[in-house]
Amino acid sequence: MTVSDYGGTARPEAGGENTPELVIISGMSGAGRSTAAKCLEDLGWFVVDNLPPALIPTMVDLGARSQGNVARIGAVVDVRGRQFFDDLLTSLDELEKRGVRLRVVFLDSSDEALVRRFESVRRPHPLQADGRIVDGIAQERDLLRELRGEADLVIDTSNLNVHQLRAKLDAQFADHDEPELRATVMSFGFKYGLPVDADLVVDCRFLPNPHWVPELRARTGTDADVADYVFQQPGANEFLNGYAELLRIVTEGYRREGKRYMTLAVGCTGGKHRSVAMSERLTKRLIADGVETVLVHRDMGRE
Repeated sequence: MTVSDYGGTARPEAGGENTPELVIISGMSGAGRSTAAKCLEDLGWFVVDNLPPALIPTMVDLGARSQGNVARIGAVVDVRGRQFFDDLLTSLDELEKRGVRLRVVFLDSSDEALVRRFESVRRPHPLQADGRIVDGIAQERDLLRELRGEADLVIDTSNLNVHQLRAKLDAQFADHDEPELRATVMSFGFKYGLPVDADLVVDCRFLPNPHWVPELRARTGTDADVADYVFQQPGANEFLNGYAELLRIVTEGYRREGKRYMTLAVGCTGGKHRSVAMSERLTKRLIADGVETVLVHRDMGRE
């Protein structure tokens, strides 16, 4: 116990039995922070919008004094804080040292998607001043770069609607037993761009492309004949086995470091054949190793 500044009364030390769970919601303006905050509220979290980072430890202490009435706190922190934002990483480091269960969710989106969103609502970017929207976006990316690198969960909302974003957050923060590690395996096409929320990227373009086999062109990597073709190629099974072994090392390291989320992006040219087949097999390997895994085929069907 320590002595509080609030009238000299004792308050629980952060990290104790009554200390609330804390989630920081941040990311790019226009990427969906408000939707994320509403989703957490609907799940029973106490959410504070635009909280100055220096006040986050105080909010946690107040939650600890609530005798369990405020068990989960969500704090939305963004560039509207301006001069306060530099204090964020310091505050998070302080809370981690005090044993607070803390997670950072970073919402990202492509520049093109963010420009469309700001133009559709006819509002300026909060950092563009007298410049263009893209100038504000560039400045914000630079400001948030370090926080993005420290985030526990990065969600790319470029191609997500409101309902899809809510579903992702619900899967992560609904009141159910928390697994040690969750993984998302995402097949994609390099010609459509790298997934910005990928932690690991696998390139399957070293394998022959089924697109050039007439009877396989219209099919996908989920079809048995396409998968058989892919894994009959020299190096395919060796790559699968080798990378699955590498993933065991990575996932064990993530568990030791307390990282709860991992996104593995598996790419080929169009995201239709090779990456789909490989991601299907890698998903099965992760599940067999005890990792709760969701499989997403981002670009399948775009052609």
